Amino acid sequence: MSTTAIPTNTKWWNGGRSPFNVSYGKVMMWYFLMSDAFTFGAFLISYGTIRFSVNHWADPNHVFSAFPFAGHANLPLAFVSLMTFILIFSSVTMVLAVHEGHRMNRKGVEKYMILTILGGLAFLSCQAWEWTHLITGDHAVLVNGQIEHWGTTVSKNPWGPMVMFEGKEVATPGPIAFGGYFFGITGFHGFHVFSGVIINIIMLIKTRLGHFDQRGHYEMIEKAGLYWHFVDLVWVFVFLCFYLI
Repeated sequence: MSTTAIPTNTKWWNGGRSPFNVSYGKVMMWYFLMSDAFTFGAFLISYGTIRFSVNHWADPNHVFSAFPFAGHANLPLAFVSLMTFILIFSSVTMVLAVHEGHRMNRKGVEKYMILTILGGLAFLSCQAWEWTHLITGDHAVLVNGQIEHWGTTVSKNPWGPMVMFEGKEVATPGPIAFGGYFFGITGFHGFHVFSGVIINIIMLIKTRLGHFDQRGHYEMIEKAGLYWHFVDLVWVFVFLCFYLI
């Protein structure tokens, strides 16, 4: 029984162009980002359901009014605006890194990847300060249309006023839910930013070692960029839900 050898350079797709006109790696990255978007979407929909089903909720103009080294200055949303600018700036530098990769300019890719990594680290540092302040500082919520202030100096729980129920101190559910959702969703997003920083560091190391020059393309930088832009896009929705509404 004879067999016919198949040439190693056989082209299995002769339809004019490959499906989707993109590489397998990019398609899989888009599938992953789509599934991750569903996860964030489920979290935010759950948050919105609770947000509009209670009578009182935390007022972002009072909860997010602090700024590092500004003392007790009342600067609503100033700090989170800085965080947003940092993340958008890092997205721009990632675009420039991908552009330099298309030009096969290794030095340019290295420069903009370093700036992107620094932007990610700056954002994580800002988030760490914000979390520390929210856990230890004074805050305010709206209760029946009135703003009530309290903090760690008033109660053990910075996210809700303490009331007596069956002889025990308990907190009202609205601010408690706000704290749980805020730390849960922003923490989940922060984990994505941290993962993106690690990925970008690996891409930077591989760039400096010349791995992509040996391959003849910088597609890995482009796939890392897709992930980074997704993280930035998710932040827009997180910013809208927690800091503006």
